[in-house]
Amino acid sequence: MNARDLHPTTPRSGRRPVTDTAVALVVAVFTATGEFGTDFFGPTLAGLGDRVPPLWLGVPLAVGVGLLTRWRRSLPVIVLAGSLLANALVPAHVAVAVALYTLAERTTAWPELTAGTLASTVLVGIPIWGFAGADGAIPVSMAVCVAPALLGMYVGTRQELMERIRERTERIEREQQQRVARARSDERAQIARDMHDLVTHRVSLMVLQATALEVSKGEEAITIGKQIGATGREALAELRSLVAVLRNDDDAPLTPQPGLADLDVLIEESRRIGIPVTLHLANHTRERTPLLVEHTAYRFVQEALTNVHKHAPGARTRVCIQQTPQLLRLSVSNGRGRRVADASLPVGGHGLLGLAERVRLIGGELTAGPTSDDGFEVIAEVPIFREAER
Repeated sequence: MNARDLHPTTPRSGRRPVTDTAVALVVAVFTATGEFGTDFFGPTLAGLGDRVPPLWLGVPLAVGVGLLTRWRRSLPVIVLAGSLLANALVPAHVAVAVALYTLAERTTAWPELTAGTLASTVLVGIPIWGFAGADGAIPVSMAVCVAPALLGMYVGTRQELMERIRERTERIEREQQQRVARARSDERAQIARDMHDLVTHRVSLMVLQATALEVSKGEEAITIGKQIGATGREALAELRSLVAVLRNDDDAPLTPQPGLADLDVLIEESRRIGIPVTLHLANHTRERTPLLVEHTAYRFVQEALTNVHKHAPGARTRVCIQQTPQLLRLSVSNGRGRRVADASLPVGGHGLLGLAERVRLIGGELTAGPTSDDGFEVIAEVPIFREAER
C-alpha cells in the first residue's frame, strides 16, 4: 500500500491524537450499542437480529474496533478489514464508514481503494437486500460505503495538493536564499579584489612619493608631502567605504563605481609622481558601455599602472582604449624603467592573476608579455553585452 505520509509539521498535526481518540470512542459506542443497526437495516451476515448485540459479543468487538480506529491513519487496510469483520457479526456501519474514509484519505493506490469499496458495498448490502430489497440496500450501501470513500478521496487529494504547494514554496524560498547568499558572496569577493587593487595602487603611490621626498627640499618637499597626505586620505576614505559595505552598514555611502570617465584622474595621479603616462581613447560607438565592463576597465588600468610603478618606475607608459559596439580593447604598455625598482614596495605576485580572473569573469581574455624594447604590455579584450547592465 502506498499511504500518504503524515506531516507532523503542519498546524493541525497537534490535534490529530485528540481527534483520533474521539472518533475511536464514537465508533466503539455505536458498535457496542448497535445504533443504526438491525431496526433500520435488518439482520447482519451472521443472522443476528437483535437491535442491541449481546454484551459477550458487542463489548469485545467494540473494544477491538475502537483500538484499530485509534490507529487508523497508519493501518487503514487493517482497520477496514476489522470493521467488515465486526459488521458481519454486529451492526458496525459507522466503523465501516470511518474505515473507508480513512483508506481513501490515506492512500493513492486506486486499485486497493476500489477493491475495498466494492467489497464493503457487497458485504454491507447483502443482508440489507434480503431484509428490504434493492430500494433499501442501494441507498444504504451508497451512504455507508461510497460516500465516505468519495469524501476521503477529496480530502486526501486536497491535503496532498496543499502539501505539495507548501513544499514547493519552501523549496523556492530556500533557492532564493541560496541565490542571495551566492550573490552576497560574489559581491564580497568583488569588494575584496577592489580592496586589493586600491591598497596596492595607493600604497605604491605613497611609497614612491616618500622616496622622492627623501631627496627633495624646500617647496618641492612641501608639495610632495601634501601629495602623500592627499593620497593617504583618499585611500582611507575608499577603504572606509568598502569596509562599511562589508559590514552591511546601512549608512555606507552609495557612491558609483569608477569607470572610463575616471581614468583621467587615475592617470594624473601617476603623472604627479613622475610616470609619463599618455591616454588614447578611440570610441567607435555612441552607446553607453555597460557599468560592469567600465568598472573592470578602470580596475584593469589601475592594476597595470600599479605594476609599472613597482617594476618599471619612470618608464614611458601608454594606455590605449578602443571601443566598438561589440568589443572593448584595453592595452597598457610601458618601456624600460628609468629608475631602479624600489624593493620596499609590496609585491604579492598575484597582480596579473587577479587581472586575468577579473577579465575572465565577464567573458574577456587577457594576454601579457615583454615587448621588443625591453618593456611590458598587458592587453585585455572584453566583449560588450548590453544585457550586462541588468
